Amino acid sequence: MNEPVLSIEGLEKTYNRGRPGEVAVLRGIDLSLARGEVAALVAPSGAGKSTLLHIAGLLDVPDSGRVMIGGQDMARASGRVRTGVRRRDIGFIYQFHHLLPEFSAVENIMLPQLADGAARGEAQARAFDLLESVGIRNRAQHRPAALSGGEQQRVAFCRALANRPRLLLADEPTGNLDPATSDQVFAALMELVRGSGLAALIATHNMDLAARMDRVLRLEAGVLAE
Repeated sequence: MNEPVLSIEGLEKTYNRGRPGEVAVLRGIDLSLARGEVAALVAPSGAGKSTLLHIAGLLDVPDSGRVMIGGQDMARASGRVRTGVRRRDIGFIYQFHHLLPEFSAVENIMLPQLADGAARGEAQARAFDLLESVGIRNRAQHRPAALSGGEQQRVAFCRALANRPRLLLADEPTGNLDPATSDQVFAALMELVRGSGLAALIATHNMDLAARMDRVLRLEAGVLAE
């Protein structure tokens, strides 16, 4: 059996530990994601889904438990190691696109590749291919302000996958779009993810979108259930 791309074991996270206002956000979370698997993460507001995504993405550390990426425990790894794995193996998508406004769509997708040492021509070819795959290659030279909300988010998807990560983490990736655009953009995301064969954990409040993924995981009161 293949090693899971992401394996979380016994994850605990408490804010204000030992002080007034202590809040246990995550209580013994176990989670495993295989290559090619897309899981929906649904949770009430304030239930800790962003915390879980941040820990899985090595942006935060748990109080206890293991975060295995590609078989390596990253929970207590050094900052240098965590940064390297995060840049190389993990792609992030947020509700807001966070594209750099002074750069074109294709340049926004090239930047993470260039930062990882790719040659400019190679990075540009990869960026154009990704834009083609989500149907907006003709918008490659436009800056974010000249793109629609759906187009901006598609560019953000491409940027997240530019370095061919093994794991994609998305926090309400279509939450800022109207229903019709959300459906179209989500379809583009799923096609991109399926074509890449990576593991993906996608937080959403939209149960219709969640039902289109392989699994639905619910986080409530710090506990994760399928």
